[in-house]
Amino acid sequence: MAEGAALRAVRGCLAAFPREARELGWPESIPYLDRPPSPLEFYREWVSPNKPCIIRNAISHWPALKKWTSAYLREVVGPKVVSVAVTPNGYADAVFQDRFVMPEERQMPFMDFLDIVEKKVTSPNVFYVQKQCSNLTEEFPELICDVQPDIPWMSEALGKKPDAVNFWLGEAAAVTSLHKDHYENLYCVISGEKHFLLHPPSDRPFIPYELYQPATYHVSEDGSFEIVDEKTAEKVPWIPLDPLNPDLELYPEYAQAKPLQCTVKAGEMLYLPSLWFHHVQQSHGCIAVNYWYDMEYDIKYSYYQLLDCLTKTVKML
Repeated sequence: MAEGAALRAVRGCLAAFPREARELGWPESIPYLDRPPSPLEFYREWVSPNKPCIIRNAISHWPALKKWTSAYLREVVGPKVVSVAVTPNGYADAVFQDRFVMPEERQMPFMDFLDIVEKKVTSPNVFYVQKQCSNLTEEFPELICDVQPDIPWMSEALGKKPDAVNFWLGEAAAVTSLHKDHYENLYCVISGEKHFLLHPPSDRPFIPYELYQPATYHVSEDGSFEIVDEKTAEKVPWIPLDPLNPDLELYPEYAQAKPLQCTVKAGEMLYLPSLWFHHVQQSHGCIAVNYWYDMEYDIKYSYYQLLDCLTKTVKML
């Protein structure tokens, strides 16, 4: 009886924690800043309290905002072979058929990729330049001069340079499934729009995680896709829930979550704090650059690790 009462008490605390955190710390909508902040202001008002914001006029001086047309990208990058994620359904790195399925990473001339995005060539599959690990500097160095190698006020605020600078371009059908990472993320939209659905880290008790066999999409000889298991790899913890169409019968706790949604337009920058859950959609042909700054593994990280461990343990009982 004592153990049962203790477990009920822990469940009650976990259920109440997200609501209390929202009341104390999280906004009801993503606020806008009309200018880039000073390093001290940004750290004090946004990084330290772990709050997102959208910043206007932070990248208005970038040549990329005017130069990065399809014609310009063809001229500058052109026939260069780059990495492109290819899926049958637009979901890369997502749960499908009880697997955590990664995209086929295809090497192809960039101009051929643009032909697909511009519908000059038809394909039943979905193509997305989304390789991370600093693909802007590694695969598209010709474009760095049109943006910046880092965001100076962010680098000063954190006392470090970004771990990675990533280039994103793809079709509207390409979707990033709900997940979180350990970076302070500055997401800069060059053209089009990005649509974000966000959950603060305190919503962890409402968000399901399961372990999945990792697998990869591969194109068969007849052009169809098959899912091939990565048999030697360990199982991957991932979120099976689609926040746009959640199965509340299977995951009833998610009904208590209150996601924030925002649209980041061309010329705007989203500050996405570390450990926030995010799901991303985009307009067709949207181009974006994001900067990943490694988070500080401080007491805040320890608190959220404790929340994660408690949530996992309670759901096992």
